Amino acid sequence: MAQVHFSAGLRELTGGLARVEIQASTVRRLIAALDDMFPGIGERLSEASSVAIDGEILTDAEFEPVPDDAEIHFLDILQGG
Repeated sequence: MAQVHFSAGLRELTGGLARVEIQASTVRRLIAALDDMFPGIGERLSEASSVAIDGEILTDAEFEPVPDDAEIHFLDILQGG
């Protein structure tokens, strides 16, 4: 199972949990499974984050495969001007 780590900003949506283990074949399915566990988190992850899979930061990673033993981090996209 993949280990998903949540930043402090996302923990308000996870009831304070910093990490969960979950099985999913792609990032898209991972986000859907997380949204089932924590309603509302899917929209936030889809709109305002990049994902790091085993240390490799990816944007537009919706169809990226998720290895069984992956370490996943969702990163807030910083915006500024």
